[in-house]
Amino acid sequence: MSEIGKLVSVCHKVYEKGFVAASDGNVSLITSNSTILITRSGISKGEITEKDILEFDFNGQHLKGEGRITTEFKLHLYAYSKRKDVNAVVHCHPVYATAFSLLGEGLTKHYFPEVILTLGKVHFCKYATPSTNDLPLSLDPYIDYGWAFLLQNHGALTLGKNVEDAYYKMEKLEHAAETIYKAKQLGVPKELSQEDVKRLVELSEETYGITQDPKNVF
Repeated sequence: MSEIGKLVSVCHKVYEKGFVAASDGNVSLITSNSTILITRSGISKGEITEKDILEFDFNGQHLKGEGRITTEFKLHLYAYSKRKDVNAVVHCHPVYATAFSLLGEGLTKHYFPEVILTLGKVHFCKYATPSTNDLPLSLDPYIDYGWAFLLQNHGALTLGKNVEDAYYKMEKLEHAAETIYKAKQLGVPKELSQEDVKRLVELSEETYGITQDPKNVF
């Protein structure tokens, strides 16, 4: 599948999963030509086709595609400028993850081994007005090592080594948020111990081929 085809496919997935409503959200990736493909503004992700994808360079110059650029392009460009290991960004409004953002909470307690391995901590970023330069700067405390972020009163952002990776991180984030929410309705969820977490991180590279920055776990 082409790069633009993969981007369109992920857009359809986030809509089908209910991670976005109406024309919410945006998805981007870095191409093999070192340009950025990103969804245009004002269209449902469930209806996106290849003609709805815009191409830009890293200076923000429009190269290809028709339509208006999303005002949150700054968010994507900022992530790319800070992280050379990031090649895709997914921004959505998944219900359970966004609900935690309304409470002013990140998902930083360790309940699930698979979340530790794939996401690490899900960091809470203080509210910033969409479309302003303050929005990307809200990522600043965690952008050097985080993979998933809750944007206060705004939704969620995940980064990936490719667009499928960024999408699956969003899926994992929402599944974890929903499970934690439901567990709290039943009682008090039990966290993994620090010893359990440390052992998991030590084994993760050898067993799973996954390395997490310690700052993103402890």
